[in-house]
Amino acid sequence: MDALLELLKIVIPASIVLYAAYLLVRSFLVKEIELRKLDVRARSIETILPLRLQAYERITLFLERISPGNLLVRLSVPGLPAKEFQQGLLSEIRNEYNHNVSQQVFMSEVVWELVKNAKEELILVINESMGELDAEATSLDLSKKIIEKYMNRPVDAIAHAISKVKREIQQTF
Repeated sequence: MDALLELLKIVIPASIVLYAAYLLVRSFLVKEIELRKLDVRARSIETILPLRLQAYERITLFLERISPGNLLVRLSVPGLPAKEFQQGLLSEIRNEYNHNVSQQVFMSEVVWELVKNAKEELILVINESMGELDAEATSLDLSKKIIEKYMNRPVDAIAHAISKVKREIQQTF
């Protein structure tokens, strides 16, 4: 019995010291892991932040470039048949979109959907406008019709998308 008591006198304090050492090492390791996570996150932000800002910038530029006022002025060719002008407009919009489609990985799905919807709405306006013109119409006639139809829309989808892009940038940063 004395031997058991002596053994307990040694084992119990040793167990307490061992448990305390375990708790200290564990808390140290948890703090160290958290510091490493913060360091990795900081380095990640340093890398991704410029890419995200560039993506928002490119999408805003895309939306500005396809806005009817800018698009029609940039691609205007006097005397061009309306059908050829329509094809040129649609080709330009699709090319611009395809050039910027990868930017969606840097923004929310909601904002990306607004960008896609703005593009699709403009394509719809162009096609509807062309459908309302006769076969002899020129690019000028089509341009006027597009502007007229776009202005009569209840919501300017492109301006709305740009506004949401700006708001997302402000919320993110």
